[in-house]
Amino acid sequence: MFPTLLGFIPGGVGVPEMLIVGIIALLLFGKRLPEVAKSLGKGIVEFKKGIQGIEDDVRTGSNSSTNYSRPDVTDDEPEMTAPKFEPPEFEREEEESHA
Repeated sequence: MFPTLLGFIPGGVGVPEMLIVGIIALLLFGKRLPEVAKSLGKGIVEFKKGIQGIEDDVRTGSNSSTNYSRPDVTDDEPEMTAPKFEPPEFEREEEESHA
């Protein structure tokens, strides 16, 4: 079970590795280890509830029989056009004075 769960570790995870992780956790957290484990468990439960809620929303959303109609498009607005480009006048005056 552990090699597929933690497949990114070469060779998988065996009993010695799990004991080392447990000892490190005991050294780091000490007396607070039960509190840490409890809060971690609550976090996992909340995460699963959130995922289940999302899955339920997707199922009900895809199976909903309500037909939403698109609003009618009215062509009352005038057509927008871009302004015509005209070069600045001062460039023409400079060209005429140099000639």
